[in-house]
Amino acid sequence: LGCSAPLLYLGALRSASLGFHWMERKYLLLNAILGAYHALYLPLEVREMKPTTPLKAQQLGVKANVEGLDKSFLVAAMALEQGRWVARDIGGSDPERMAASRIVDYLKTSLGGLKGVTMTVEKVDVQKYPLMAAVNRAASVVSRHDGRVVHLTYEPPHPNQIDTTLFLIGKGITYDTGGADIKANGVMAGMHRDKCGAAAIAGLFKTLGELQPPGLSVSASLAFVRNSVGADSYVSDEIIVARSGQRIRVGNTDAEGRMVMADLLCEAKEKALTATNPFLFTVATLTGHVVRAYKHFTAVMDNGPARVHRVSHDLQEAGDCISDMAEISTVRKEDYDFNRGKTEYEDILQCNNLPSSATPRGHQIPAAFLAMASGLDKVRDMDAGVSMCSSFLHGLNSTKPLPYTHVDVAGSAAEIHVLPTAAPLLMFASRYVLPRLGFK
Repeated sequence: LGCSAPLLYLGALRSASLGFHWMERKYLLLNAILGAYHALYLPLEVREMKPTTPLKAQQLGVKANVEGLDKSFLVAAMALEQGRWVARDIGGSDPERMAASRIVDYLKTSLGGLKGVTMTVEKVDVQKYPLMAAVNRAASVVSRHDGRVVHLTYEPPHPNQIDTTLFLIGKGITYDTGGADIKANGVMAGMHRDKCGAAAIAGLFKTLGELQPPGLSVSASLAFVRNSVGADSYVSDEIIVARSGQRIRVGNTDAEGRMVMADLLCEAKEKALTATNPFLFTVATLTGHVVRAYKHFTAVMDNGPARVHRVSHDLQEAGDCISDMAEISTVRKEDYDFNRGKTEYEDILQCNNLPSSATPRGHQIPAAFLAMASGLDKVRDMDAGVSMCSSFLHGLNSTKPLPYTHVDVAGSAAEIHVLPTAAPLLMFASRYVLPRLGFK
């Protein structure tokens, strides 16, 4: 930067009406600080491979006239950046430095000792997570590439006062070759960033542990798996029985993200049935289609119960306040129809054999797949003696509606030639964490 102690001074901004929520001075200052922090980030591999490299700045000064601003504001800004630091370290580092087992080691150091945060780790169990295990098959024969499932929980200081429970499922593909449907013609470069969804969730737990928001319980399951190619690769045409009992026919091995998350979403669904006010999310760098549709913006899309709760709208508004913007997409009947089995051999078709970017509605279809493969939309008999009806097992007309929102960050989090953004960490923090700390 040419200086070791820059001073950030917040002046007037007159490019928009003061009626916008994000035009409040506290949000303007928070965005300015977070923007400065982002520019000052030094990548993990630079820190490790060139340890004599100086930090981009030794300290950052802030000057602003914001009514009611106190030290807690700066503490919150620092906690958000500490979370983004974790997300960038994991998401941006190369596929060997952040292979699954080394991610676990990193998280033990980064999250260890945080009050209320616990972590458990397991290898990919074919009985518990059959779809994920299929993706992991080729990599599992190389010990340093073998996958891991990381479970994180945050419990607030007074668990008896919990009013909301979040279940977050993260795609953490440490490297994506495409598998047997290999990424050819140079499109494999950059696929070390296919873990940015899970990385952002891991970073969020750093922020949670630092800020200790009351009344909020958060559980996450992160699939850190490498989609390798080899003699034991899973292939198109395989039929695999998911944790939900659904028979899944593989259509494209490069659609591995939905495979590694579906069983985890099913498991989260099982836990959510007894949780207080549960909301389920999948977060992933999932499709090239979302980049075509929204470029650098996150896509959020609800199932029926989540739409009633305005989950996507609330996330969008929260993201606008903190420069982690989202566009809202709608999952429709036709997206579910696309995934239905084409023969009596299978219940669900995992994917067609085209890239998502060449498939109409290519980022909504995977959201429908995840709901179907996890059993969230499974049709059931409502009463004995009554034929199957259109009521969803956990949909709007059920006795156990479960709000589920899919978040695709392929365009917002993982562009290869810039620093990872950690999206959607700030959006989730703005919606679910900061308001509980009086930041409204």
